[in-house]
Amino acid sequence: MAPPPGRITQPRPPDWDPKSLEVQRDQRAAYDEMRRRCPVAYSDFLGWSLFRHEDVTRALLDHHTFSSAVSQRLSVPSGMDQPEHTVYRRIIEPYFSAQRMTAFEPECRSIAVERVRDLPAGAEVEFMAAVALPFAVQVQCAFLGWPPALHGTLLRWMEKNQAATLAVDRRAMSEIALEFEGIIDHLLETRRAAGAGPESDLTAALMHEEVRGRPLSREELASILRNWTAGEIGTISAAVGILAHYLAENHDVQRQLRAQPHWLGAAIEEILRLHGPLVSNRRITTQPVEIGGRQIEAGERITLMWMSANRDERVFDQPDSFRLDRDPRKNLLWGAGVHVCPGAPLARLEMRLFMEELLARTGTLEISAEKKPTLAVYPASGFARLPLRFR
Repeated sequence: MAPPPGRITQPRPPDWDPKSLEVQRDQRAAYDEMRRRCPVAYSDFLGWSLFRHEDVTRALLDHHTFSSAVSQRLSVPSGMDQPEHTVYRRIIEPYFSAQRMTAFEPECRSIAVERVRDLPAGAEVEFMAAVALPFAVQVQCAFLGWPPALHGTLLRWMEKNQAATLAVDRRAMSEIALEFEGIIDHLLETRRAAGAGPESDLTAALMHEEVRGRPLSREELASILRNWTAGEIGTISAAVGILAHYLAENHDVQRQLRAQPHWLGAAIEEILRLHGPLVSNRRITTQPVEIGGRQIEAGERITLMWMSANRDERVFDQPDSFRLDRDPRKNLLWGAGVHVCPGAPLARLEMRLFMEELLARTGTLEISAEKKPTLAVYPASGFARLPLRFR
């Protein structure tokens, strides 16, 4: 369609290429460089990317200007604005209550023990494939009440979803979303046929939830479970790999945490500040706004670069240093504002228990001398391959 008479449209020149080999080779280093050189940067792939802690925080807290309704498919509740977001959030938050975490802890610890107790001393282990990903899938299925037979299916679905996202293949992304809905349909139908009540498992409990006086729809249930599954498996596996890699490279920190495991909670959050397991999140502007000296029009795509914001030297003194005395309120690992991650209690529990068992049941963690780790590429974070040895 031609532009209206008198209106001239020109393509906006990009400030960077997020898909370039240089960026994908080391996302953290590339984002650090962008934060210093061009902290509000445009690209065709991501729209406007915000790299500074101040700008990311502003977008998180100003949900009137920076809308979360960015997805073409229903996204409950992360892709909703107020007041819809609050309505669905009230349904979801109780599933991550302290009582539920306490009840799930024994099973979660048992899964962690299963994943680390047989790690061979002295032999090389490809940590991501052998430990991190299986732990993330197994623990998430256990939390949701899903059968072990789904583990392989979910891993294959995650791989296809990541590849389609990187390629910006809208058709493939839609097909993959429908594939997941098919998985959910089967799970829900099985529970309906068995007459499962809300006490049966978490998925059955969700089926009995109501919103505005009606049951959650099939599409709403699939959206909630897709967010929990894709988000949790991808983030937890990346986080577990990042934590193991950091300790394998920093033996002084590893020795400290073996001797003083009560520091694990704070150490996990600091290590994941240094190397974020979640790269970015999206927003869309509802009105013209100036941010970082750049004028952004209404309807523009915004990408919040978590990994960069948490390494901002203007907020974190010596940002590459591991320190346990930092102000935890500045750490954006779990987001901020009304959209702060509702699943944070579960993620914290899973990571703490896994690291407790890993440190308690192994000797020294070391990077393999024969093979080097391979970093993951966008939209993933952490490591694609992580060869480790356990002494």
